[in-house]
Amino acid sequence: MPKLTQAPNVVIATLWADALKVEGIVASVQRQYLSGVAGELPPDQCLPEVWIQDAAQEARARELLHHLQYVPQRRWQCACGELVEGGFEQCWACGTWMPG
Repeated sequence: MPKLTQAPNVVIATLWADALKVEGIVASVQRQYLSGVAGELPPDQCLPEVWIQDAAQEARARELLHHLQYVPQRRWQCACGELVEGGFEQCWACGTWMPG
Protein backbone atom coordinates (compact mmCIF):
# COMPACT_ATOMS: atom_id res chain seq x y z
CA MET A 1 0.00 0.00 0.00
CA PRO A 2 1.99 3.06 -1.19
CA LYS A 3 1.53 6.51 0.31
CA LEU A 4 0.91 9.14 -2.37
CA THR A 5 0.99 12.37 -0.43
CA GLN A 6 0.12 14.36 2.67
CA ALA A 7 -2.78 16.79 2.41
CA PRO A 8 -3.13 20.13 4.18
CA ASN A 9 -6.38 18.98 5.82
CA VAL A 10 -8.79 16.06 5.94
CA VAL A 11 -11.26 17.70 3.54
CA ILE A 12 -8.68 17.99 0.76
CA ALA A 13 -7.39 14.47 1.47
CA THR A 14 -10.92 13.08 1.19
CA LEU A 15 -11.57 14.94 -2.07
CA TRP A 16 -8.33 13.59 -3.56
CA ALA A 17 -9.08 10.02 -2.42
CA ASP A 18 -12.61 10.21 -3.80
CA ALA A 19 -11.37 11.56 -7.15
CA LEU A 20 -8.92 8.64 -7.40
CA LYS A 21 -11.72 6.19 -6.60
CA VAL A 22 -13.83 7.65 -9.43
CA GLU A 23 -10.92 6.80 -11.77
CA GLY A 24 -10.89 3.20 -10.54
CA ILE A 25 -8.00 3.50 -8.07
CA VAL A 26 -8.75 2.20 -4.59
CA ALA A 27 -7.58 4.96 -2.26
CA SER A 28 -7.94 5.72 1.43
CA VAL A 29 -7.23 8.56 3.84
CA GLN A 30 -4.95 7.73 6.76
CA ARG A 31 -4.16 9.84 9.85
CA GLN A 32 -7.44 11.69 9.50
CA TYR A 33 -7.95 11.79 13.28
CA LEU A 34 -4.49 13.01 14.34
CA SER A 35 -5.15 16.75 14.06
CA GLY A 36 -6.25 16.78 17.71
CA VAL A 37 -2.80 15.75 18.93
CA ALA A 38 -0.86 18.36 16.95
CA GLY A 39 1.43 20.01 19.46
CA GLU A 40 2.08 16.80 21.34
CA LEU A 41 3.33 15.32 18.09
CA PRO A 42 5.09 17.37 15.41
CA PRO A 43 2.44 19.08 13.25
CA ASP A 44 3.81 17.59 10.02
CA GLN A 45 3.26 14.11 11.48
CA CYS A 46 -0.43 14.87 12.06
CA LEU A 47 -1.42 15.74 8.50
CA PRO A 48 -3.80 13.36 6.73
CA GLU A 49 -2.30 11.12 4.05
CA VAL A 50 -3.66 9.61 0.84
CA TRP A 51 -2.72 5.99 0.24
CA ILE A 52 -3.60 3.60 -2.58
CA GLN A 53 -4.10 -0.12 -2.36
CA ASP A 54 -2.40 -1.32 -5.56
CA ALA A 55 1.24 -0.36 -6.10
CA ALA A 56 0.84 -1.12 -9.82
CA GLN A 57 -1.46 1.91 -10.09
CA GLU A 58 0.94 4.31 -8.37
CA ALA A 59 2.19 6.08 -11.52
CA ARG A 60 -1.34 6.69 -12.78
CA ALA A 61 -2.49 7.80 -9.32
CA ARG A 62 0.39 10.28 -9.03
CA GLU A 63 -0.44 11.71 -12.45
CA LEU A 64 -4.11 12.15 -11.53
CA LEU A 65 -3.16 13.67 -8.18
CA HIS A 66 -0.81 16.11 -9.92
CA HIS A 67 -3.69 17.30 -12.13
CA LEU A 68 -5.88 17.76 -9.05
CA GLN A 69 -3.21 19.71 -7.18
CA TYR A 70 -2.18 21.98 -10.06
CA VAL A 71 -5.34 23.16 -11.77
CA PRO A 72 -4.45 25.47 -14.67
CA GLN A 73 -5.03 29.12 -13.86
CA ARG A 74 -6.49 31.35 -16.52
CA ARG A 75 -6.92 35.07 -16.99
CA TRP A 76 -9.55 36.37 -19.36
CA GLN A 77 -11.49 39.55 -20.02
CA CYS A 78 -15.26 39.17 -19.99
CA ALA A 79 -17.47 41.09 -22.42
CA CYS A 80 -18.86 43.01 -19.43
CA GLY A 81 -15.35 44.36 -18.72
CA GLU A 82 -14.59 42.19 -15.68
CA LEU A 83 -11.14 40.62 -15.47
CA VAL A 84 -11.60 36.99 -14.42
CA GLU A 85 -8.57 35.19 -12.95
CA GLY A 86 -7.90 31.74 -11.58
CA GLY A 87 -9.70 28.53 -12.43
CA PHE A 88 -13.02 30.27 -13.06
CA GLU A 89 -14.80 29.50 -16.31
CA GLN A 90 -17.71 31.81 -15.65
CA CYS A 91 -17.70 35.54 -14.94
CA TRP A 92 -18.72 36.27 -11.36
CA ALA A 93 -20.03 39.72 -12.34
CA CYS A 94 -22.47 38.79 -15.11
CA GLY A 95 -22.47 34.98 -15.36
CA THR A 96 -21.12 34.80 -18.92
CA TRP A 97 -19.13 31.66 -19.70
CA MET A 98 -15.47 31.95 -20.72
CA PRO A 99 -15.04 32.07 -24.48
CA GLY A 100 -13.90 28.77 -26.03
